[in-house]
Amino acid sequence: MIKFAVIGTNWITQKFVQAAHDTQSMKLAAVYSRSMESASEFAQEFNVDTTYDSLEALACDDTIEAVYIASPNSLHCQQSILLMEHGKHVICEKPVASNIDEATRMFEVAEQNGVVLFEAYKSQFLPNFKQMQLGLAKIGKLHKAHINYCQYSSRYQKYLNGENPNTFNPAFSNGSLVDIGFYCVAATVALFGEPDSVQASAKRLDSGVDAHGCAIFQYPELDVTLTHSKVSDSYAPSEIQGELGAILIDHIAECTDVKIRYRDGHIENLTQSQSKNSMSYEAQAFADCIGGDQTTLAQAKLRALSVAKLITEMRQQVGVVYPADK
Repeated sequence: MIKFAVIGTNWITQKFVQAAHDTQSMKLAAVYSRSMESASEFAQEFNVDTTYDSLEALACDDTIEAVYIASPNSLHCQQSILLMEHGKHVICEKPVASNIDEATRMFEVAEQNGVVLFEAYKSQFLPNFKQMQLGLAKIGKLHKAHINYCQYSSRYQKYLNGENPNTFNPAFSNGSLVDIGFYCVAATVALFGEPDSVQASAKRLDSGVDAHGCAIFQYPELDVTLTHSKVSDSYAPSEIQGELGAILIDHIAECTDVKIRYRDGHIENLTQSQSKNSMSYEAQAFADCIGGDQTTLAQAKLRALSVAKLITEMRQQVGVVYPADK
């Protein structure tokens, strides 16, 4: 049983702990928060006695084998490195780092210390994402794809009210691309690998981060268009077009429905049932990597570094700059 701690006490941390417990391979043993009151309140929910408001103290706790990090993006690098240098395995919420330089350094530290660094990108491990991958062979030669994720942020009104929430604050390495758009970039890389070239555009808010944007990824014989937004909703599915048909995917982050529409009008439903907690699959993959699954670990590392490289380049093209870049 892997004893793990969490950094952060928000809803996504709660969901990950539940997912980790579902694997029956991991058990929450400690909680960190900047506020001891918040740490204690979260710990009580899961009957955990150990709480910290000091990262250094958590890092030095030899009973903790792994840590789930759900802090602001700007803190991922320094927190992960501190923990890995103390021998802890780390699963870090996406994006794993603010830029490619940080991501590269983090994976170097993981290798130097013989620990697992795993980016918490859940979609690639979902049963229906795997169904989508298998479906590619059924639709013939690929030519076009449109990967779409647009979701109106619950914090956008706070931004409009002048409250400057973290979601739209460059100091926290945030914005549409690294949040919503991440799923589009990561899904494209997981499906097709790293593109030959990328061309990105975006609309920036006065705070300096992007509110929404799009990009074209060029492959030798395939063009992939990506659209993302935190200031509008979209109900359109993502689509992968081949010469024999097209794969339609509802909600690229969750892959709730996957089907093929063939040129003759026939529809093949590829959808499988998935756990209500979609983080269960990434939690199991992380546990498997700690247990020695080198194939999954290598694939996850390659994807994480490719995505970090692409997002860094896309931000440079649209002029979104974080303090971490300087």
